[in-house]
Amino acid sequence: MEKERDAGEAERGERAEPLSDAERGIVQDTWARVYESCEDVGVAILIRFFVNFPSAKQYFLQFQDMEEPEEMERSVQLRKHACRVMDAINTVVKNLHDPEKVSSVLTVVGKAHALKHKVEPVYFKILSGVILEVLAEDFGECFSPEVQTAWTKLMGVLYWHITGAYQEVGWVKLSSSAV
Repeated sequence: MEKERDAGEAERGERAEPLSDAERGIVQDTWARVYESCEDVGVAILIRFFVNFPSAKQYFLQFQDMEEPEEMERSVQLRKHACRVMDAINTVVKNLHDPEKVSSVLTVVGKAHALKHKVEPVYFKILSGVILEVLAEDFGECFSPEVQTAWTKLMGVLYWHITGAYQEVGWVKLSSSAV
């Protein structure tokens, strides 16, 4: 069984580098500022994601035909999804001291997106990059290189756990290239 796990881990890349205590503190401190405007930040992230990667909209029947950022911004469904994304990140950030809880939360997210929504896992890697861009732009005053490094590591942890959930359910199309 251990060999199977090792082979699976090799397929999706090396295990993400865990955050140090200092990095966990950095992420939690900056997240507190971000989460004060969670809906607006979440909406900005999703709009950038869908504008820059319109193929991602195929998984969202309720707003897949929206082209204009203004129309997306007014969408109740997009706002609700933005809040769900931000709440999931919030749960992870609040529980960075508890790797089991982080793994559990991200496994649920990964399995739901693999089984129910059939989302290609590469979109999580793309979304991670968009999250980092938006946070760096909107919170530049507190998004120093040290903060950016900690957040980049966190995005790696999220992606690693989510793709692990995909693998657990037998998803075979783990793409490593951008769409």
